[in-house]
Amino acid sequence: MSKIEAIMPLTLKRAIRKLGHDINTARRRRQLTVTMMTERAGISKPTYLRVEKGDPNVSFGIYCMVLFALGEADRINDLLDISRDETGLLLDEARLPKRVRTKKQTPAAF
Repeated sequence: MSKIEAIMPLTLKRAIRKLGHDINTARRRRQLTVTMMTERAGISKPTYLRVEKGDPNVSFGIYCMVLFALGEADRINDLLDISRDETGLLLDEARLPKRVRTKKQTPAAF
């Protein structure tokens, strides 16, 4: 077990495993072989098989290349869409001033 796997929360491990399973299913639905996927993504077969297993040690860039090879790269844009970031929006709202006042005019120097 790698260092990242040792500290990774179980929910993240499950999410990455599910992503690997979903990639496997998407590949088979498209009737693509593992070899075709490795060529399209520009990665080795062992690395690709680790992706399908949901290995958290595979880099994010590799997962992105695999999604690109499946024609699903646009989904990466939605990972953290700031327009739907409820926590961030609430924090922004909390920082807004309660009142807005005009600035006092400073007398011009003679």
